[in-house]
This record gives sequence, structure tokens and C-alpha cells, in this order.
Amino acid sequence: MKPQTPELMTILHDRLTMAHYRLGEKLRPALLAEEFKVSPNTVREIMLRLSAVGLLEYEDQRGFRVAASSDQRLHELTEFRILLEQQGVTRSIANGGIEWEAQMTAAHHKLSHIEARIARTDDIPALLRPWNAAELEYHLSLMGAAELPILQQTFRNVYSMFRQQIITPERGYSHHGSNVAEHQRILEAALDRDASACRSAIRDHLSRNLLANAAAA
Repeated sequence: MKPQTPELMTILHDRLTMAHYRLGEKLRPALLAEEFKVSPNTVREIMLRLSAVGLLEYEDQRGFRVAASSDQRLHELTEFRILLEQQGVTRSIANGGIEWEAQMTAAHHKLSHIEARIARTDDIPALLRPWNAAELEYHLSLMGAAELPILQQTFRNVYSMFRQQIITPERGYSHHGSNVAEHQRILEAALDRDASACRSAIRDHLSRNLLANAAAA
């Protein structure tokens, strides 16, 4: 059964953020249309939407390519992600109540369980989809009481581009053993309503993705 447009959008989004294609690889709408048994125009429309959120690059007469691998791009996405998450959690600490605390705690528990599985099995490809989903859910939960829907939507887009850059065989899928402790530190600071400590923990957690010279500046 051929996928409907929203389903195909999800399939291609997942492929682009989970190392199905090489960074910089050329993608042809006609070949994807044949694979999914849909019209080339449908695929082209979806690919234009994915290029609008930065997962594909499009040029007239040249077509579509997966966003290229770039240390500078990863650095900029990391900086923007830090700014968004710090702002979101600061507002949530000011606004959030027991429901926000419970949401964060539950999201952290799920993520910790998946990361513990990764640590035991070292089988990241098999756990990539639930890991991606759980990590996004956890980081969004930190902003859950910010009362700024556009901040969360912007964060989703930035997060997708960020994950696209780090989820590659060349970067070793970028899972670090320190993640569990770093996520715990962020959670504890948020539950303690210590905005300064939480902002620092977020930056420390992501700083490995910053260019060395800029991070030291």
C-alpha cells in the first residue's frame, strides 16, 4: 500500500535524521516516487518542505541533496540549540508546577532506560528510532512549561538538523557514556528550580559539539 503524504513525510524525515542517506548525497524525486509508488510531484513537494527546515539542500537545475556534513554547521546548530533550551527551561522553572516536574521525570526515566540498553548492547542502529524519540521528548519536556509553542517548534527543527549532523557512521553515532549523568544533572537542577545551574548543565552537555576554538573563547 502506497503511503499517504503525511506518512511519506515522516518516512523521509526519519531517513534523513537516522543515517539512511549519506550527508551530501544526491536524491532524485523520480527514484523515490518509484520506490513509494507515488507521483514525482508528491515527492518533490515533500522534499521542498524538508529543504525548508534544513534537512535537504535544493538548487535550481541541480536538484536535491542531503545537507552536507560540516563542523561549522554542527557548531552553529549546537549554539542555537543551547540558546533555545536555556531560554525554554528558564521560563519553565518560573512557570512550571508539579505536572511539569512529573513530565520531565517520566521523560528522563524513559531516556535513561534506552541509553542503559545502548550501553549494554552497543547496538545503536537497532535502538536509533526510540533513542531519537526519547531524547527529543526529554529535551522538549524541559521547555514544557515555557508557554511558547513557537519555541518548541523551532527547537524541533533545530534538533532534527543537529541529529542529522551527528547520527553518522563517521561520528560513531555520537553516543557518549556520560550522557546519562549529564541528563540527570540537568533534571536535578530543573527540579531544584536552579535556573543558573540548569543553564550551565545544558551547555556542558552539548559543548562537545562546539568547535574547540570557539568553545574556549
